Amino acid sequence: MNNATKPVLTLKQFMLRQQVLSLYRRILRTIKQVPDQQYQTELKEWARADFKNNAHHKDEITIKMMITYGEKSLKQLETTIALAK
Repeated sequence: MNNATKPVLTLKQFMLRQQVLSLYRRILRTIKQVPDQQYQTELKEWARADFKNNAHHKDEITIKMMITYGEKSLKQLETTIALAK
């Protein structure tokens, strides 16, 4: 792969990227616990669209705020799933 086309990330940017990817994977794993297949599909589409729509952000503070919001949303989803069981 040509390195000239990919910008090199700083350590801070790399760590933030890893946090975002980890959050995304945790959200998808949690969505798999939803019993209703149709609702699972809707949630996956919502998560994918939300992450895609916010991928353009480069500001560290903005990204950290979105990670915090995503973690709160994940916690809320986990609570909802636990109550539904």
